[in-house]
Amino acid sequence: MSETFDADVIIAGAGMAGATLALALKQGGLTPILIDPIVFDAQLAPTFDGRSSAIAYASFRQWRALGLAQDIEPHAQRIEQILVTDGRSPGASVGKPSPFYLRFDSAEIADRSDGEPLGYLLENRRSRAALAAAVEKAKITVLAPARVDQVSFDTDCARVTLEDGRVLTAPLVVGAEGRASVVRAAAGINSLGWAYAQTGVVATVKLARPHEGVAHEYFLPGGPFAILPLTEDRASLVWTEPTAKAQALKSARPEVFHAHLQRRFGALLGEAQVMGPVFTYPLSLQLAERMCAPRAALLGDAAHGIHPIAGQGLNLGLKGAAALAEVLVDAARLGEDIGSEVVLERYARWRRFDNISVVAACDLFVRLFSNDNPLLRLARGAGMAAVNRIGPARRFFMNDAGGALGDLPRLLRGEAL
Repeated sequence: MSETFDADVIIAGAGMAGATLALALKQGGLTPILIDPIVFDAQLAPTFDGRSSAIAYASFRQWRALGLAQDIEPHAQRIEQILVTDGRSPGASVGKPSPFYLRFDSAEIADRSDGEPLGYLLENRRSRAALAAAVEKAKITVLAPARVDQVSFDTDCARVTLEDGRVLTAPLVVGAEGRASVVRAAAGINSLGWAYAQTGVVATVKLARPHEGVAHEYFLPGGPFAILPLTEDRASLVWTEPTAKAQALKSARPEVFHAHLQRRFGALLGEAQVMGPVFTYPLSLQLAERMCAPRAALLGDAAHGIHPIAGQGLNLGLKGAAALAEVLVDAARLGEDIGSEVVLERYARWRRFDNISVVAACDLFVRLFSNDNPLLRLARGAGMAAVNRIGPARRFFMNDAGGALGDLPRLLRGEAL
């Protein structure tokens, strides 16, 4: 690091993608600084974020390679199977079973995935806790609570001004601070997107019967209803409804919420008892027109915010962290300017196609499945049945969802930088 700079890379946003990037850069010999308006301790509180995330097995390899295994594996539930069903209103448990379904089984790809599951289900607060512990152990500087007020770009550095007046400089600033990214705006990068008029209702439940590592996803007219397995025979529910209905569920009395929940939940896993608070999250799409500019790069939701229908949002951010870290570390070892447009375009080119493909696919799934149109229902049912019957197609989708296809960064292969 040049003596004229405060760091090699300033990362605005110490969420899961930003913290992962910081750890990867530190492992590769660079000096990052993390900036976040919320201190780590507050991010670990059960009331901060009720969501759980499906972590692709390639993303999980990255966390292992960064030294997080001891803190995350006790809390990570293996997803051995995924069952996808096209349901009807008013709930997944109502009416006759659909003849159209899709089953993914990790045993089918065990020979290519080294015995990994389809993915891991992990509560966000557990992931954040493991990342916070690793960041502290790596002695990475974290400025929190602190908020980026302005970012300016010179020919040889980025200048970050915090709301308290402090000024930091580095060859590169990374915007990983979410959809309202100050870094993205300062770099002159526009974004496109739209709201879905849907809200995700999220809760954790205790199951009466073992889930055996099986994730269930019902596509209902109001949006998908997912039962995602957690450790200790708990499940994370992601219940998508039109916004007005979701807000009513959020404010409903516990016994009313439970009645609606059980009606959709059905009898498959017995009674489901809500544990802790119920959270709601508005759903929308946002995609940055570019992933980088001179002295600036975008990561995570600052680059792409998507619908949770396929559980790929966090994984896109973690893939981006692995690719960006590898590009920057390799460039630094060659003596290149890591903030130059030539270097950053390598990152953008590496991630561009995958990002756009996943964003477009998720948007298509939302429009295709969040309705009760008879023709679309028939078409999507036939498509699910066809994929379910074709082994190579099933295995392709499983490997793709696991993040194991394409030109993988070293960290996603489980290798250190």
